[in-house]
Amino acid sequence: MGEAVRAARTSVSSAASRGPRRARLNLKRIDPWSVMKFAFAVSIVLFIVVVVATSVLYLALDAMGVFQSVNESLTDLVNAGGQGGGGFRITAKGVILSSALIGLVNVVLFTALATLGAFVYNVCADLVGGIELTLAERD
Repeated sequence: MGEAVRAARTSVSSAASRGPRRARLNLKRIDPWSVMKFAFAVSIVLFIVVVVATSVLYLALDAMGVFQSVNESLTDLVNAGGQGGGGFRITAKGVILSSALIGLVNVVLFTALATLGAFVYNVCADLVGGIELTLAERD
């Protein structure tokens, strides 16, 4: 048992004196299916963040009376132009639904563009050999 411990200590100390190990790798292919799943998950999380942030921002600005004054200004502009009717009003429903619609379009576009990027990378990597990475352990 003592010899095994000494041999292990010797190999560890010799490895430590050489410095950190390094490995050179080539990234030749990215799986488009994995990229699509990852991009979809990230875009869904960002969609939720954008809708919640828009809702909070709307509620904060509405509590300060910003949208009430904007709606009054819009009504004054429409009435000054000689047109009757209620006109355009900024509401919580309109703001949040607009944010959700833009977010859904972003989910589709982000997922599609990330997947397309994986296909383009694979074609380019076939031509030039991929990206060379050097990995090293910490000191």
